[in-house]
Amino acid sequence: MYDVVIAGAGPTGLFLACELRLAGVAVLVLEQMQETRTPVKEGFMGGRGLNLPSVEAFYRRGLLPAVRETALAWMKADESPGISMTPKDSANPPLARRFAGHFAGIMLDGNKIEFSKDKYLLGGPSASGGIVSLAGLEDVLRERAETLGVAIRLGAPVLDFEQDADGVGVHINGEVIWTRWLVGCDGGRSTVRKRAGFAFEGTDPELTGTIAMADFAGLEKLKPGWNITAKGMYVNGPTPGRMSVVEFDGGSAVREPVTVESLQATLRRVSETDVTVTALHVATRYSDHARQAATYRKGRVLLAGDAAHVHSPFGGQGMNLGLGDAMNLGWKLAATIKGWASEGLLDTYTAERHPVGAWALEWTRAQVSLLRPEPHGRAMAAIVRDLIDTREGASYFARQISGVWLQYDLPGNHPLVGRSAPDIEMEDGTRLGDLLQKGRGVLWNPGGSAELKSLQESRENRVIYGAAKAKDSLGLSALLVRPDGFVAWASDGEPNMQAAAATMRHWFGEGSQ
Repeated sequence: MYDVVIAGAGPTGLFLACELRLAGVAVLVLEQMQETRTPVKEGFMGGRGLNLPSVEAFYRRGLLPAVRETALAWMKADESPGISMTPKDSANPPLARRFAGHFAGIMLDGNKIEFSKDKYLLGGPSASGGIVSLAGLEDVLRERAETLGVAIRLGAPVLDFEQDADGVGVHINGEVIWTRWLVGCDGGRSTVRKRAGFAFEGTDPELTGTIAMADFAGLEKLKPGWNITAKGMYVNGPTPGRMSVVEFDGGSAVREPVTVESLQATLRRVSETDVTVTALHVATRYSDHARQAATYRKGRVLLAGDAAHVHSPFGGQGMNLGLGDAMNLGWKLAATIKGWASEGLLDTYTAERHPVGAWALEWTRAQVSLLRPEPHGRAMAAIVRDLIDTREGASYFARQISGVWLQYDLPGNHPLVGRSAPDIEMEDGTRLGDLLQKGRGVLWNPGGSAELKSLQESRENRVIYGAAKAKDSLGLSALLVRPDGFVAWASDGEPNMQAAAATMRHWFGEGSQ
């Protein structure tokens, strides 16, 4: 019997499998497709932007170099306007606008973004961003999963299952595989979600989006980049031949195949030109159908990624949301399986990740409302455009798009609690993120408190102790970081041992002593 069976070998499923294997959990990944590499996933056709939490997650597991190697584009912290750590020189402002993302096609000027007032937001290896292809990222994660000993079976769709108090029987191609836990990472049409009976409520689609790689005649009639029109929106680029078209048709065409004729007709209606499609290489459709599971767990069945939440791709939140689910769930499910989880630990997965998923649905719905080809949408778009053009507005939208805003509602009064841990650099050149590569918690205590060390020693297989002095401690005297990199407890002065002990028990169970 496996400890966990994961349905779906996309980025969410593969990353979750890696997280579980770090804790020694026996994992089987089942993928319905026999061949997972498809043209839709390759190059800029399959391009996905990585936000800060995703980059941090890969960095904290030692995967960032491999991810960057396969990236389509990458920017360092001092190059990327979306995560710039220093204010711009207001006395000598740059003349050119710097692209820092968009909201409903309204561009952010990176010159107006400032995060420097956040003292806990540091530079370092993870303070960067880029664009990866789905195919390239899946290759990296699959290689890591296989190296860690994850079993992966292709051409093995989950058809049905039954669960009892002890486990789940998963049906695939006439075979039943027994596991202690089943996690559905099998996409927006998730069989696991449907068979388990998860409520999946939300809003119906208003539009159909089409993304295609094609050849065109008369392409000079279309402006490059993002273009909002009286009928919808088209995006010409970022590479030659890549075209994205959004038409407000109630989502009626989302299930129809894309042909030369249908792409041309849609593009002509939206762009109001007579551009001609001469050849179609690869294409896909999407809608703004937005739904979310009411809970992410029913008994021994859990959901992550698109199986738990679906929405339009506006803002590039989808894949990042799934990776965040995997990072949050992995160590909690492993702790439950290993028997040291405190009561209710696994329930914090839904408690923490459901609000993040709900935010993503609202964030994408808001963009759809601005794109509607009617007076109310256009009026709101004009107001948002004015706000984005201010320093405060640009900084706000950049924080949301980049994921810098993320903070879980955890017990504790310190401003760092619930936030991603700052990547503090030690005097010996190592960083806090280096201590998280084994997938364990970290207690950083440069003051060397014997009482704190005792708390860690009784859980040494769950928490790593770090006592190196920092180049800049940010005023911190101690920091307890969960395996997913989020701060559980922090102290600026003399550590409150009662609070530290309670927090340690809450997230890492009872000690061995």
